[in-house]
Amino acid sequence: GNEMPLLYQRHGAVGLNASTGKDVTRYTVSLPANRLSLWAAIEADRMAHPVLREFYKERAVVMEERRLRTDDSPGGLLYEAFTAAAFQAHPYGFPTIGGGSDIQALTPAATEAFFRTYYGPGNAVIAIVGDINPKETIALIERSFGSIPSASTPPRVVTVEPAQRGERRVSVEFEAEPIVMVGYHKPTIGHPDDPVFDVLDAVLSEGVTSRLYKRLVRELKLAASVGTDAGTPGVRGANLFLVSATPLAPHTTVELEAAIDEELGRLKREPVSAEELAKVLNNLDAGLVRALRSNSGLASQLAYFQVVAKDWRYVLAARDRIAAVTPADIQRVAAKYFTPSNRTVATLIRKQR
Repeated sequence: GNEMPLLYQRHGAVGLNASTGKDVTRYTVSLPANRLSLWAAIEADRMAHPVLREFYKERAVVMEERRLRTDDSPGGLLYEAFTAAAFQAHPYGFPTIGGGSDIQALTPAATEAFFRTYYGPGNAVIAIVGDINPKETIALIERSFGSIPSASTPPRVVTVEPAQRGERRVSVEFEAEPIVMVGYHKPTIGHPDDPVFDVLDAVLSEGVTSRLYKRLVRELKLAASVGTDAGTPGVRGANLFLVSATPLAPHTTVELEAAIDEELGRLKREPVSAEELAKVLNNLDAGLVRALRSNSGLASQLAYFQVVAKDWRYVLAARDRIAAVTPADIQRVAAKYFTPSNRTVATLIRKQR
């Protein structure tokens, strides 16, 4: 099971990693430029001839990960209940890792069939950044991956989540500090309102001067922590704008929810000032540029946007789209999406022993 990382290490590779989310599976590695042909040989072989060594051991590792991140994690458990309530038709409602019984029932044959369906050259995007000769690199990739027989196109998700008609509330009992999550349905990449949510995200929770932090943590001392996410659980389909917070005792999730509501209401009533917006836009732009500064960061962004937006150039267009957001856009988007009937609220309630 460990031959591949060891082989990479022997040749000076670092940062070998794999991750799976709602939209993509990523494999990343950084290695010396003169070891590119080794990389191509290893990865093409993995794609063409997967060997599921130590399947049961790895399955147990995934099971343990589920226990750690979901079953025994108050935040993980609440998030799973939250997404299941928010998405009733679209697969975003299912956890990426699957239910415990799904993992236990998984067989080597089913896993290999899944691999053959989704992990072929026709469904893969490769991003290489560094000291390379583009012409030679493309020839190398064509040589290495070109001989792998192409599978039929994997099935696409056709389900569209219908508009939500009325607030949904879900609670989870757990022996832990309370948490509240409030999510609103929103469109995704390619929709003109999507960049506005990136700006809202920064206005509400980016840094100590952000609105939710300033009001809930510093002024009212209602929350121990508060955060937002402009696109969860994935971005290939319509998703959610999420606000999550943990109350600071003796305050409750009820008080916290009212304060969050008040801040979202303010966004609808009053335009964000030019100064506040300018500061937020500068910070967002600096963040986008920072993400592209390292070779691995640039490769990661290019591959990601090629998959989710079908165009790596999206990463450049995103800067322009965000820079063009106006106070009027923010007001309009807040009024349109931050409505009670469009929201799902999940609360973690401390279980009494």
